Amino acid sequence: MNDTTDLPRIEAIVVGASAGGVEALMNLLGPLRKGFVLPIIIVLHLPEERRSQLAEVFARRLLLPVQEATDKQDIEAGTVYFATPGYHLSVEQDRSLSLSLEDRLHHSRPSIDYLFESAADVYGTRLAAVLLTGANHDGARGLAQVKRHGGLTIVQDPEDAQVATMPLAALKIQPPDHVLPIHGIGRLLVELERIAC
Repeated sequence: MNDTTDLPRIEAIVVGASAGGVEALMNLLGPLRKGFVLPIIIVLHLPEERRSQLAEVFARRLLLPVQEATDKQDIEAGTVYFATPGYHLSVEQDRSLSLSLEDRLHHSRPSIDYLFESAADVYGTRLAAVLLTGANHDGARGLAQVKRHGGLTIVQDPEDAQVATMPLAALKIQPPDHVLPIHGIGRLLVELERIAC
């Protein structure tokens, strides 16, 4: 399940996290080199009532360009996109981002499932989906959808996660391609980018 010798060519990476996610994402994205070519689209559960500063915080710490996603924005190579609090974030067929106000999923908007399922429809076998630490079940169904479309699925090892509920929920629905600690996921992303170049 954790063999990296036969990895697919990936065009985009989607990531979902909740409780404990800021630290996990810093550990995951921090080591990525300048010039990393794959776009990374992230849903991290945050309170809806206040403006997110995630893009600003991560932009100061990462070597990659970081943006808060905007509606109808084209997805650019090598850019990290964070979902806006209060809006679902999805990927459109023309490889652009879309914000919407549909009902909450798992009490969350943005929802990880919403992002994962839309990206699976667009990228199919060229998508890698990563589910990290979190305290609810959001992302488990979306990860299974990525798998059904032939994409690569990666779950943080529950023993490595600050809150194991979300990884465990994903493992219960369907075994992913890889179950790894956060630093192992980071190494896998580097290998995926090497293959994509």
